[in-house]
Amino acid sequence: MILTVQGLDFNYPSHRVLKDISFSVEKGECVAVLGTNGTGKSTLLKCINRILKPQKGAVFIGENEIQKLKQTDLAQRIGYVSQSNQSFRTTVFDAILIGRKPYIKWDVTEKDLDIVNKIIEMLELEKYSLRYIDELSGGEFQKVLIARALAQEPDILMFDEPTSSLDLKNQLEVIKIIKEIVKSKGISAVVTIHDLNLALRFADKFILLKEGKIFAAGGIEIMTSQNIEFVYSVSVRVEHLKNTVVVVPV
Repeated sequence: MILTVQGLDFNYPSHRVLKDISFSVEKGECVAVLGTNGTGKSTLLKCINRILKPQKGAVFIGENEIQKLKQTDLAQRIGYVSQSNQSFRTTVFDAILIGRKPYIKWDVTEKDLDIVNKIIEMLELEKYSLRYIDELSGGEFQKVLIARALAQEPDILMFDEPTSSLDLKNQLEVIKIIKEIVKSKGISAVVTIHDLNLALRFADKFILLKEGKIFAAGGIEIMTSQNIEFVYSVSVRVEHLKNTVVVVPV
């Protein structure tokens, strides 16, 4: 297992958010974390990435417990794209180069520059590389954030609602990029997402959270109308359309 979460509990001062969360992610898997607003999806990613410290439980990357890793080591293992990212006045190339920070000791090396150039080519960002990121569209900016996370050469990519502010075309493109990267690089991704139909397009496994607990976890077999209705309190049908599973509200 590349990622193992064991018995995770997290409380904010006013309320308990995560309750005995346990799951694992294998190399090459995309895992979608699903659930209603406020059920703890973003908090879970922050606990995995050590932005928040859980009151109970442990997170392992391989055999290493994250609380015992140095910050630079953790940044080399996990690439994290949060839900809210503000653009600032720097070029696309330099924004992606920031992802090499965990590896840079004295100065940027030829290896760092080569890695950034290859990522720019892979994500087809060549024509944007010298543009300022505050001049980009939402979809272009999201690609840059993915590229920056990739520059960390992580074992795990984590995305918190990567498609929430994008139009349909860019949603599909970003999801396609994430899936292709995971498969081609042999790494893993954990993605929180609201759109069930997008999740069904890219994820190998699903985690359904309800009131801070895992209600169901597994493959496509857990994405039933009964489970979805219980978690979201909405009546739905789960249909097959040209080899694609879709969720249709009733």
